[in-house]
Amino acid sequence: MATIERDKSGKVNLDDTTTIYCSIEHAQSIGDHVEYTLKVQRGLANSDKAWTSKKRYSDFVALDTALSITGITLPLPPKKVFGNFDREFVAERKQGLQQYMNVVLSQPFLSSCVHTKRFLDENNYNLNWQELALQQVAMFFRSEPKWEVVEPLPDIGWRIRKRYFNIRPGELPKERYLLAWCEHGPDQFLSDKDVAAIMRLLPSFGHPYLYPIEFGYANDTGGLAIRNFFEKGTLRDLICKAKPKTAFLKKYCSPKSVISLPCQLIKVLARQILDIVKYLHDKHVPYGHLHSCNIIVTADNKVKLLDIENSLLGLPSFYRPFIVEFKKINTLELVDVYCFGHVLFEMTFGRPLRTPTCDNFPPQCPAEIRSVLESILTSEACKNGLPNIGDLLLHPLFSDVVLPAAQQKPTIKIPSKLKEAIKTAKDQIENRLQEEQKEVHQIRRRSKAAAHHSSEEEKKKRRKSKKKSVAEDELNDNQPKSCESPKPEKKTTISEAVTSELSVTTSAIPPALPPESK
Repeated sequence: MATIERDKSGKVNLDDTTTIYCSIEHAQSIGDHVEYTLKVQRGLANSDKAWTSKKRYSDFVALDTALSITGITLPLPPKKVFGNFDREFVAERKQGLQQYMNVVLSQPFLSSCVHTKRFLDENNYNLNWQELALQQVAMFFRSEPKWEVVEPLPDIGWRIRKRYFNIRPGELPKERYLLAWCEHGPDQFLSDKDVAAIMRLLPSFGHPYLYPIEFGYANDTGGLAIRNFFEKGTLRDLICKAKPKTAFLKKYCSPKSVISLPCQLIKVLARQILDIVKYLHDKHVPYGHLHSCNIIVTADNKVKLLDIENSLLGLPSFYRPFIVEFKKINTLELVDVYCFGHVLFEMTFGRPLRTPTCDNFPPQCPAEIRSVLESILTSEACKNGLPNIGDLLLHPLFSDVVLPAAQQKPTIKIPSKLKEAIKTAKDQIENRLQEEQKEVHQIRRRSKAAAHHSSEEEKKKRRKSKKKSVAEDELNDNQPKSCESPKPEKKTTISEAVTSELSVTTSAIPPALPPESK
């Protein structure tokens, strides 16, 4: 089993976005059932963080039942009443269960959900986070009695440790607000005091494309933000025609119908997204959490950005498993550029891109949008470097978009001492990302070298080289041995040839041997 990961202060320091790998090592009969031994590893760069887990077929069935809410048909091997212990059947089922896990772990939404995490890593994912969040919210309400919980909204988001509640102010019982509570994440490099201070400042932040925060609060465990509840939901709810209160896995994994947005609307929304993200980075406020669930589109087609508090609480990006593969995406601004490419893809095609890169876009993609997508999401772009936000704003797709005059003046005021602490924390977040990218790159290089060394072509070359070496050795063994190096061949004249024929030679003594010592 995996050990519970904590930092020096005792806080759980686990990155829930780290990719988990699983291989079924072997199966054996134990009494009245077959037990499968799973080797589980967290992250390519963390080979020391590996463990084994024992599972029965019924455990896989329970996982599949929990994931059935997604509407995705997964290749779980069927049940069998008789012959469950036959060697051939057990081997076949083991192979089928491995294929099942490969499919689950290849789907970003499935691999990151609590059901999969708990199945593979029970020690770190056996808590009731909804209950823990409710306890923290109750403690908060003691100091802020004006708020009341209307209902919990379980599993409406993808983060395991982030929980949502529908709340209302006591004096306005018909008003509805959304409270989001989350534990501190592995990128929390601000002190608890600084986090609490910046969270209290968040309600004062203002921008035409920033969804306002009514109240912010943090303690040594985590933080919460209260916003007006937007009944129509997020950009992804709009694309998937989903209700915002529905569970994340149910509404997004396999939506019944989706829509792609018109090209002109995409241009306007994307231009606004770039505007607010650039403003945050210009003000040295780290973001790094751009995706369609963190964007609201109002009735008049205005963008409102959500979850500005995520980086301040140390939460990693949703796309981090993709980002660690590319050493050139090494700053939070470039992280947002990469995430912007995913948002643009989703608005254009009505579905999220579930792979790190895309080199072939559907033919119906407009040329201007294709140009932007190719500069961000292709393998070549991710390998060689992405444009910055300023470069994107100069692209023809956005440069001719005229935004309406802002009725609200952008305002972000942070005390200088706290601003320096935030800049330092941002650098540390980027350093952690860069170190992980370096480790992943080194491991992939070693794996590539090992794969090349064990390839059939290399094996043939080595066999051919070995045969040639053996043949040369055999040839050398059959030749006369000499203590002296062979002398160069001397050309014979006619007179010397006649003399040689008349002379007496001793054929028993090879000419290459030295004369006998006297």
